[in-house]
Amino acid sequence: MGDASIGGVPGPGWVRVEQIDDRWVAHVTPAGSAVLSTPDAAPSGARAFEVRTFRQGEASTGTDWLADEVPVALVFNGLSHAVMMATPADLDDFALGFSITEGLLRVPSELRGVDVVPTREGIEVRLEVSSECEWRLRERRRNLAGRTGCGLCGTDSLSAVRQALPSLPAVTVDASAVASALCALPSLQPLQQRTGATHAAALCRRDGSIALVREDVGRHNALDKLIGAALREGIDLPQHFVAITSRASFEMVQKTALAGVSVLAAVSAPTSMAVDLARASNLLLLGFVRDGDRVAYTFPERVG
Repeated sequence: MGDASIGGVPGPGWVRVEQIDDRWVAHVTPAGSAVLSTPDAAPSGARAFEVRTFRQGEASTGTDWLADEVPVALVFNGLSHAVMMATPADLDDFALGFSITEGLLRVPSELRGVDVVPTREGIEVRLEVSSECEWRLRERRRNLAGRTGCGLCGTDSLSAVRQALPSLPAVTVDASAVASALCALPSLQPLQQRTGATHAAALCRRDGSIALVREDVGRHNALDKLIGAALREGIDLPQHFVAITSRASFEMVQKTALAGVSVLAAVSAPTSMAVDLARASNLLLLGFVRDGDRVAYTFPERVG
């Protein structure tokens, strides 16, 4: 497969994918193994803890890597808007992606600057935005404190749940490309491999190769980071599809559609509201994409 960006660090040729009979198999290349197996290669967003392990009656002492989870406050022109529990990595990407998928920014150019400031309580991400963005923010004040990457926590009215979505183009996708991308993705998640506690979102090319990957303890955060990273790198989002390692909830479909991406593939199930929204926005929604299998919940005729 092509180059992949892993948590902001280029990782060309880490994974090779091949189809054997009806199954897709991912192989970590020697280049990937050299990085992923290095004891000192601590992924960004993880910390080492000394632990006591008990297995089959035997006790041992060792080191365990745990995913970082900290309160991240998003502050727009001095106005506090949201506090999310997140992995403290790729926060510039998170700031832009969250702002776009929440409808606070219409275009990336409305974001004038980002400053990531550690505090005693967590991290403040201070965004300098246009006056138009600040006006929209004041119209839609929310307080999202509490859960990990909770997409709708604190929304103050039912009418604020659904955002106006574009009618997406009827993009088609090859089943083999989707299978290849989901097969390769686990090998491109160094934080998950070390901690077993994170979600990932991947931006995939039409041939199934992976252009970008972002990880986080919250699935919504991982997707926001991915979208923000793609926008910062000037990638044409509508020419790609998104793969996620979680269920396809309503918010995941909404964020994908707002980014202009017409295909979302998930390893787990969608919710009923996610399917309704996918139909309304012309988004191809695939679930249970595993070992070459898949379920098309919308527009099955668009899978080749």
